[in-house]
Amino acid sequence: MASLAQWVDGIRPRTLPIALAPVLAGIGAANHVDQSPSWPAMIGALIVALALVAGVNYANDYSDGIRGTDDNRVGPQRLVGSGAASPGAVRTAAIIAFLIAAVAGVWLSLATHWWLILVGAVCILAAWFYTGGSRPYGYAGFGEIAVFVFFGLVAVCGTQLVVGGRIDSVGVGIAIAIGSFASAILVTNNLRDIDSDAAAGKLTAAVRLGDYSTRYLYAFLMTLPFFMTVVLTLHHPWALSGLLLAPFANSVGRSVVSGATGATLVRALGQTGLIMLGWSIIILLAFAWGVDSVPHTHGL
Repeated sequence: MASLAQWVDGIRPRTLPIALAPVLAGIGAANHVDQSPSWPAMIGALIVALALVAGVNYANDYSDGIRGTDDNRVGPQRLVGSGAASPGAVRTAAIIAFLIAAVAGVWLSLATHWWLILVGAVCILAAWFYTGGSRPYGYAGFGEIAVFVFFGLVAVCGTQLVVGGRIDSVGVGIAIAIGSFASAILVTNNLRDIDSDAAAGKLTAAVRLGDYSTRYLYAFLMTLPFFMTVVLTLHHPWALSGLLLAPFANSVGRSVVSGATGATLVRALGQTGLIMLGWSIIILLAFAWGVDSVPHTHGL
């Protein structure tokens, strides 16, 4: 029977910035269109994001575990693959997490825009079928695209919509940056697991591209957010402060490109998440100091 610590590890704490950062950055974007944003909506968006990430990580643990993909894992051990917990228990944990996300999401949608319920349903289905079902799209190399869309475009723009009342070009620009960071986290994870994934028939983008090209894909994904940072200064000069994290991103990028493996890639994954989270906090603070606000009335 898995211990509490093992269940917490099963959430994969290093990936939690992928939940926090889009919401924080989306709140920053919301401040650009409404400098009196809704606090209940902020909390609701955060609950949805955290529960979805917990759900997708448990779902991946379950699906990869029953397929044997995690039998020869390089990184932290999974619950099912290591035998610490039964597949049924991990599947139940995933379902509970998705239910929490669904309840919070429905409440948030009914208070703002009802059709977001449909978006939330698609998010949950995408989370499950990433590694679940008979033909998981994560096994076909589409994981990075899905992460960019759901943890970048959908999460940031969705947060801006429910918190600030509308989506604008600032929200889209921030979403592109966050999506790139999030995809870089997955690229690092899949780069580490190339050999074991290939042996298990899991054709991730890293397996398809190969070691060399995957490392440069990571470098591109870590560069794009800082290009978008410069673009965002057209809307608010304080956005330029996001470049403070560029040297740290460059350091991690050089490590990955130069051939980091094993435990070094595990550290790079965590560092990438921290850079993503740090950038989102900087952008939140930058836009919280505000430009001309556009007042909006919304349901929370």
